[in-house]
Amino acid sequence: MLRPTSLPSLAVLRCFEAAAKHQSFTSAAEELGLTQGAVSRHVKELEEQIGAALFRREGRGVRLTDAGRDLSSNINLDLDRLRQTIANAVAAGNAKELLTIAVLPTFGTRWLIPRLKHFKEGRPDLELVVHSRSEPFNLMESGIDLAIHFGTDDWPGTQLTPLCGEELVAVAAPDLVDAFDLLVPANIFRVQLLHLTSRPMLWEAFRQTAGGIDRAMRRGSYFDQFSLIIAAAVAGLGAAILPTYLIEKELEDGSLVRLSAVPDTQERRYYIATPAGATNKLTKQFIAWLRTQVSKPAAFKTSKQAAKPH
Repeated sequence: MLRPTSLPSLAVLRCFEAAAKHQSFTSAAEELGLTQGAVSRHVKELEEQIGAALFRREGRGVRLTDAGRDLSSNINLDLDRLRQTIANAVAAGNAKELLTIAVLPTFGTRWLIPRLKHFKEGRPDLELVVHSRSEPFNLMESGIDLAIHFGTDDWPGTQLTPLCGEELVAVAAPDLVDAFDLLVPANIFRVQLLHLTSRPMLWEAFRQTAGGIDRAMRRGSYFDQFSLIIAAAVAGLGAAILPTYLIEKELEDGSLVRLSAVPDTQERRYYIATPAGATNKLTKQFIAWLRTQVSKPAAFKTSKQAAKPH
């Protein structure tokens, strides 16, 4: 019967992780608050246990060997998972329930966060840990219970539950609407167009539905985050095409005016992603609650002064 392999100490693993990151024992020592000799001894201890050289000494520096590079990529994942596990335990404290969520940054800030208090109502023992993630990742290795995904059904290793489609609208600040009569679709192209860098064809899709417009759709200002383009539209820098879920507050308080619907030619949607075959009771309850929220606007405190009618 094979005996289980003994694990290196956490100090040894952290020294190797830092040395691999910097490719320098000196820099690793500075990061960890140790001496260079201590880092070197810990790395040597790990090499002896594995039975392979992890670094090549090159002059005054070091460089990872192939074995060291392979180990480094796996150790990084393992230590990140351990850090996440400890962080979750700290966040939970004495709580009986803990739910960890990963969400797209702007969707989380503008749609999910304003609603979370309703899920927590009547759950005094529930603690939430919310992470900002923009791209698919390994849910199982990260220790995260669920994530909000936007796009198509294309996240390997997960179970995807449809949440909602995306309703796109062209919007602008009230002053622009008044000055250029933007409620007439053809007039929208008289003002500066605001673009999201990751979705540059939205205005072209709108032009095709408006008809009779001959203008270069790529001209205008570009922004790499929805939060930035929303701020630009509210500030009156131009007209923007935005998902209604991200501008509920602005549409409600009148700081943005809905001009026209915009077709989504790519038919993407929001999904709830969970590790394949690993959904627990609390996660199922949260998913069921989330799906009841897609037709409910968040409650925002609005200014006492009513927005001008249009």
